[in-house]
Amino acid sequence: MRTLAITQNMTVDGSIELLDDWFDPTDQDEEMAAEIRRQSEAEDVLLLGRRTFLELRSFWPEQTSDATGIAAHLDRVAKHVVSATLTDPAWTNSTVLGADWLDRVRRLRLQDGGDIVATGSISLCHALVGARLVDEYRLFVHPVAQGRGRRLFPDGHGSGLALRESRRFPNGVVLLTYAVR
Repeated sequence: MRTLAITQNMTVDGSIELLDDWFDPTDQDEEMAAEIRRQSEAEDVLLLGRRTFLELRSFWPEQTSDATGIAAHLDRVAKHVVSATLTDPAWTNSTVLGADWLDRVRRLRLQDGGDIVATGSISLCHALVGARLVDEYRLFVHPVAQGRGRRLFPDGHGSGLALRESRRFPNGVVLLTYAVR
């Protein structure tokens, strides 16, 4: 069985919604970039909501000198997009999951392979949390308070977590990795 992980960038006050200018995916120190590459190597499937997919698609394929390696990874990885309206993903290795997406994700989890990772895509992450499909949370906590914005856990969906790892990067970001109990 695969691990389904949610990877999120968040503020210290718990917001995962990018309402202010606190996150730049190309601005990483070398240690953080190495950790992201390590996680990406274990990832077979990137699970995205339509809006996040379209944002990624409009930016990353255009990057010609990407020292982070994110652009190459996103071209290579299987991208599964949860959408009721998108028909043609127009990006290599992309598949649109329609109305039965939750069943398809459950089946995908049962197959052998690398990690399934959801990132961004707040509504999708809320649905995965609500369906109790998440095995692990990888939270990159940025040293900024936004004071507003949506949170990772929807109201009424708390869960017990076990800290697997905590790591501080030179840029002040802290990675907290939790397993679901």
